[in-house]
Amino acid sequence: MPGKEDIKPAKACYEHIGGKLGELLMKAFIEKDWIAKETLTSKHFYITDLGEKEFAKLGVDVSEIPIR
Repeated sequence: MPGKEDIKPAKACYEHIGGKLGELLMKAFIEKDWIAKETLTSKHFYITDLGEKEFAKLGVDVSEIPIR
């Protein structure tokens, strides 16, 4: 099992951000209501209307991602 010093702060995984950075971004997006689960037990998320607006302010075009 890798030790704490072996954990990388971020890594690419199929063009997605993994590692601690990915975890922190996901947590922040959920807390800010930029993304939400489809259902309470679902593993799938969607971009909320607020998220669409806030990502646009950051220059992130989410128009190709289904919003709901």
